[in-house]
Amino acid sequence: MKLLDIILLSLSAALVIIGTHLTITIGLTMSYPVFMFAVVLLFWYRYRKNEAIFEDKEKENQQKAVKARKKK
Repeated sequence: MKLLDIILLSLSAALVIIGTHLTITIGLTMSYPVFMFAVVLLFWYRYRKNEAIFEDKEKENQQKAVKARKKK
């Protein structure tokens, strides 16, 4: 996990906590943007994580193809 991924995940968790506090004190209408920003950060985190997994699988497949060519 890279530093940006850790920051994204931490910020989204913090925003959920802040949104919950705002919901209790002010109401859902005022805390809605905070929750939406937390969701956006979570989606961005998942996108980066899935992209990294895809890149790792591509590298593995390329390495296997190179090994298979060397055996021939």
